[in-house]
Amino acid sequence: MRPRTEYCPVSERIKIALVGCGRISKNHFDAIVRIDDLELVAVADTVEARSRAAGELYGVPSFTSIDTLLAEAQCDIVVIATPSGLHPQLGIKAARAGKHVVTEKPMAISLEGADALIAACAQYGVHLFVVKQNRLNPPIQLLKRAIDKGRFGRIFNVNCTVRWTRPQEYYDQAPWRGTWALDGGAFMNQASHYVDLMQWLVGPPARVVAITATQARQIEAEDSGAAIVQFKSGALGVFDVTMLAYPKNLEGSITILGEKGSVTVGGTAVNRIEHWVFADYDDDDKLVESSSTNPPNVYGFGHEGYYRNVVSVLRGEAKPDTDGTEGRKSLELIVGIYESARTGCAVLFPIGG
Repeated sequence: MRPRTEYCPVSERIKIALVGCGRISKNHFDAIVRIDDLELVAVADTVEARSRAAGELYGVPSFTSIDTLLAEAQCDIVVIATPSGLHPQLGIKAARAGKHVVTEKPMAISLEGADALIAACAQYGVHLFVVKQNRLNPPIQLLKRAIDKGRFGRIFNVNCTVRWTRPQEYYDQAPWRGTWALDGGAFMNQASHYVDLMQWLVGPPARVVAITATQARQIEAEDSGAAIVQFKSGALGVFDVTMLAYPKNLEGSITILGEKGSVTVGGTAVNRIEHWVFADYDDDDKLVESSSTNPPNVYGFGHEGYYRNVVSVLRGEAKPDTDGTEGRKSLELIVGIYESARTGCAVLFPIGG
């Protein structure tokens, strides 16, 4: 197939199909139906009852395989919201069919899988979008602007804390959860967005040392872990991650300390500014209180904003907020965390470089 050189005309609605009607799919459905430029045209899930229920709810055809969906549904975009380990192979199928790909985080559970997906989308001339909706949280946007303006001066330390709960019942609901083949553990799944935020805000890592543990859940991967990161800038970072908080999700936060400022964005999912102090005033300081949100769950409200960027990209009006190359960065850091925990040694970046 020849690479595309043109995308959807402005006058047309962009047709979108979703594969994987599980836990995260509601956030995608809610975002899609709120955007006039998007039209949901099909859904698929290997669990027939789940696929059928979603199809009936949104009035679209339902399928039990991506192959049948691609053969029978006319769409421009395929959204991959399946278990993480399946993202590359399903995304590659969509790309081969000439469909743009939107994949949930993480884009893969290995660098090889990520690279194969990136290469396939490039080969077939389609866009690859990796969902990182927490970047769009209003408090995080304010924090990013403060960094870009140089308000911190030199950044010394960054701390990222994810203290949530995932009971055994959560893992028992689906046999792929907590497995190395399809999911990974607390870092790869639940804390993936937080790993992304740390490297997006502070810059590329130089090395990492980590310890992980499976303390209370009956799963293959970790339910808790800690990692120390040295960034190429010289800043030091600490990850504190657990799925064992009692009795409910407690905290999803990031703190940045610099020579001229200190900020904590907290709440249960980096949705509230808890500390904001800088040496010099900026008009953004007026927005601190109004930036806080109260999301109904840890996924927040960012999916709609993410899809609006997808539309703008396909209209030729913007660049992707998070493409495959950008999405790979946080995956590399997670892979490094796991390698360090496995070997007991520091891992240097880039991995294999």
